[in-house]
Amino acid sequence: MAEEIEREWGGVDVVFANAGIQAFKPLLEMQDVDWTDQIDVNLSGTANVVRAFAPLLVRRGGGKIIITSSTQGQHDTKFGSSYSASKWGLLGLMKSAALELGEHRITVNAVIPGLIDTALTRHEDRYAQALAEAGQTPSGNSKQDEQAAVAALTTKSPLGAPWLEPEDVAPVLVFLASDAARMVSGTAFAATGGDSAHITS
Repeated sequence: MAEEIEREWGGVDVVFANAGIQAFKPLLEMQDVDWTDQIDVNLSGTANVVRAFAPLLVRRGGGKIIITSSTQGQHDTKFGSSYSASKWGLLGLMKSAALELGEHRITVNAVIPGLIDTALTRHEDRYAQALAEAGQTPSGNSKQDEQAAVAALTTKSPLGAPWLEPEDVAPVLVFLASDAARMVSGTAFAATGGDSAHITS
């Protein structure tokens, strides 16, 4: 695909690697596929995008690579070890790629969004996980659990935002893709509704 894009469009200036799937499973119940699916898509899939498109940026004389990690790439997540591992791994990938590609005038950074209001965060497993983190037991009724999860997430969020809109994160991406960020590389920028305040290291 990268070669086809280069042939048709002459190359790329910005690569946004935004792969992500999520599922929750306790470690004691986890099957191999519960682990490998999320590692393969989130971590290996992103690495494959970087490896495929970095040569185009080198030939172009520079550019930007932006990777989507997650707040779960910075703190623990009950029943979400495979997702957290994949998103932690992306931060390591980003930093290593920034070191390697800087000499080619390529910046590599990560965006860390909070919970975005999409199908990925609006389902019973996610509600149950949010309730478990708040010390509550899910009822099994999706509507009731959604309402309880909204209350729990709102309480947890310093800005009172259980979910963010994509538009809340987009300005970070625009900045990282712009010339204003030409000296910004090897770091992560968070838009989390204040959830980052819970992370102390």
